[in-house]
Formats: sequence, C-alpha cells, structure tokens
Amino acid sequence: MRFTTPFGFASTAMQVAEGVDLAGRKAIVTGGGAGIGIETARALAAAGAEVTLAVRRPGAAESVADELRQATGNKAIDVRLLDLADLASVRRFADDWNGPLHILVNNAGIMATPELQKTAQGHELQFGTNYLGHFALTYWLRPALAAANGARVVSLSSSGHWFSPVLFDDLRFDFIPYTPIGAYGQSKSACALLSVAITNRWKDDGIVSNALNPGAIATGLQQHTGGLRTPVELRKTVEQGASTSVLLAASPLLEGVSGLYFEDCNEAQRITARPTDFSGGVAGYALDPGNAERLWTTSLAFLG
Repeated sequence: MRFTTPFGFASTAMQVAEGVDLAGRKAIVTGGGAGIGIETARALAAAGAEVTLAVRRPGAAESVADELRQATGNKAIDVRLLDLADLASVRRFADDWNGPLHILVNNAGIMATPELQKTAQGHELQFGTNYLGHFALTYWLRPALAAANGARVVSLSSSGHWFSPVLFDDLRFDFIPYTPIGAYGQSKSACALLSVAITNRWKDDGIVSNALNPGAIATGLQQHTGGLRTPVELRKTVEQGASTSVLLAASPLLEGVSGLYFEDCNEAQRITARPTDFSGGVAGYALDPGNAERLWTTSLAFLG
C-alpha cells in the first residue's frame, strides 16, 4: 500500500509546515540560496529550526538569508561555503560542523551541462555535484546525524531519473558517449538510491531518509535546456515545488518512514516504462536494494 498524506500537487511548503514545531533543531539545506532551496529554508526557519544555507557562492546568499530572517522572524539562519563539486570543500564543511544535525536536505543540483565536464576529483560533473558531493556530505556528517536521535536526510531526485539508471561500469563516461540528459538521469537515479542505502545501513542510528521528485518548476536549473517542456497545467510554483522536501524533512506524518520515493507529497507509484504523458512515477532501478548497496560501496571507494 502506498504511503499517502493529506497534501498534494498544489500544496505549498508553508502549508506543509503549518503547526510544525522545529525549535531546537538544526537543518542544512544545500543550494539554499536559490530556487526551491530558498522556499525549503523559509518553511523550516518559519517552523523554528536553525537553518544553514550551504552554498557555492556565500556572498550572493547573504541577501537571501537577510530576507529570510526578516520574513520569518528567525535570526538563526546562517550561510556557509559548500562546493559539492570539490570533495575537499565538502570535507571542510563537514569537519567544521558542531553538534547534532536533525535535518539534512540534499537540494542543490545542476542539470544537462552541454559538454562533458569533470569535478576537481575527476568525476562527471552532474554525478559529482548532484550525487557524489551529497553522498560525501551525508557520510561525513553521520556522527552529527546520529547524535540527533531521529535525524532525517532528504535527497532530491527528479523525473529525469527515467532517462538513465546508474551506469556502474562507466560512471565517468570514459567509453559511453556523453549525453547531457543521460548524465543527469544517472545522477538523479543515484540520489534516490542514496536514501535506500541509508535506510538499510543507518537504521540503528535512528536516521531515516527519503527521496523525492519536486516537480516541474521554472528555476535556474533549466538554463541549459531552453526552459521547461512540461505542460503549463502540470508546472508548479517554487513554493509548491518545495512542499515535498519540507514534508519529508519536518512533518510528523513522516515519523519513522524511510527508503521511499515521493512526488506531490505522496509516495510515488512504481512504473515499468518511461511515461510519455508526464504522469509521474519511480523506476524500479532507482529503488533497488542491490543497486543501492553497489553504489554505496563504489562511492566509498571514491572517497578513498
């Protein structure tokens, strides 16, 4: 039976967070200075959480943090440098974190970079940014997550995962011809598998994790694709796009729920073929425990 909630396609992040009390809890939102990251941070801060915007350009995000402090009345919003495409930056961020971490929203991402590019450590840029940087961040923050006694890790996948499973034998496109959307698809399948692996490996630490498709939202993410192709009636505002992230990060409805893939604030249907009508759903390979375990082991090797 699918896990469902009273919320849906049109729900906003603030509606999902209404009545939720996050006082005394600490949250990190990667990419919290832009797009749906801002609205995710806004809802968590409005609920009383201490929120860190983990961003590649801290200077640009400071004005966002100021606006959020004024809008929510929550002064406990800070900005810290995090470059997910450089594992050394991720390591520094994790090493500098103090105390427990109750909520980690792996939100930041890039999409469909036209040419094959590599991270500082030589990984394909979309895989390295969208998945591997977040894997490293989550892995290195495990002690802080465990100290929270019930931490939640939220990873943003995408309907783009339909375009490729994880290509284990050629993650860096050394042999397979690079395609922008194929590489994006691989990275987003990997993000979903991260939640499956955390569920299987860290349950004794009280850490739960779920993945989500936020929906079609016009943001800077589509700068290389010429904009959204989704029919207008199926598009969301940024406030609606952040709702499922906030649900998984903060709602008491999700207490103890882990290892699932959500869209429109409800668990997604499993599908066996890529939809052509924007109807949604999650491919089995993105939730397969064997794939999750293989990816975890491979990722640990990348961290050395």
